[in-house]
Amino acid sequence: MKQKRMKLNLSAVSHFTLSAYMDTGPWRYFFFLIVLCLYVLIVLSNVLLVVVICVNRSLHEPMYLFLCSLFVNELYGSTGLFPFLLPHILSDSHTVAAPLCFLQVFSIHSYGHIEFVTLAVMSYDRYLAICFPLQYNSLMTVNRVAALTAIIWFYSLFVILIIVSLTLRLKLCGNFIDKVYCDNFSIVKLCCSDTSVNNIFGLVYLFSIVFGLIVLILFSYIRILKVCFSGSNQTRQKAVSTCSPHLASLLNFSFGAFFEIMQSRFDMSSVHIVVRIVLSLYWLTCQPLFNPLFYGLKLSKIRFLCKSLLFGKKPGDS
Repeated sequence: MKQKRMKLNLSAVSHFTLSAYMDTGPWRYFFFLIVLCLYVLIVLSNVLLVVVICVNRSLHEPMYLFLCSLFVNELYGSTGLFPFLLPHILSDSHTVAAPLCFLQVFSIHSYGHIEFVTLAVMSYDRYLAICFPLQYNSLMTVNRVAALTAIIWFYSLFVILIIVSLTLRLKLCGNFIDKVYCDNFSIVKLCCSDTSVNNIFGLVYLFSIVFGLIVLILFSYIRILKVCFSGSNQTRQKAVSTCSPHLASLLNFSFGAFFEIMQSRFDMSSVHIVVRIVLSLYWLTCQPLFNPLFYGLKLSKIRFLCKSLLFGKKPGDS
């Protein structure tokens, strides 16, 4: 049924309808249980690693402090999605109040921004640790890590607040969002007013921030690879042990974010709806689950301290 295109001020839109949900009949309870278990697993794994890093002074080093911020962000992003997603799986009505929809837009987009900036800063941290091992402790102090983490969070929240504020001023032609959660670009596509300010800000943001972070990541890993090929076996082992989980996390997040951007900007109607839903949720569900696994299993210090906390293992235990 074709929607009526009528010009509405955003203040007159009381709710949005998430039209990507399907009628799954009695299977909805099974899907609800699966998603709930996934959320509980994400919360428990990330909380465990945050606690392990916070209570063990041996982990109060730059790399682990950045990881702690990353795990807190996984909890933040998951909380922006799952409490909204779970009720809709069971419900026959998929409407979301406009304030809650914009709250979700803010939380999900700020999560993505914090995640990407943190991963970029962590790549530069690994570059300093591997390429300048003798100067590393003076270059990356605990105070500097705290300052960088605060800048990452406050700057990300500020930028996304501007983006959401620019969307709030638009006039809309409808309130149907073809997704299972609210996102900024889906709302912008509903507007029938001038979006030039949003477009200009988006382009400036893309070329100044996103491309800048990509250059930082590429520069860091090119220099790390150069040192690995020309350095000793010990240097190569250190690079592999500390960079492999970071690189896996970065590639995993980039894959999910890339598909989400592609789906928002291009017509993906030829792709099956279930595939579109799964891939659009990938960066919000798999990244918070995989990060604790990547770092918890690969980094020996975290792996040992997690076992000590959970099973009471001591240094001499096997």
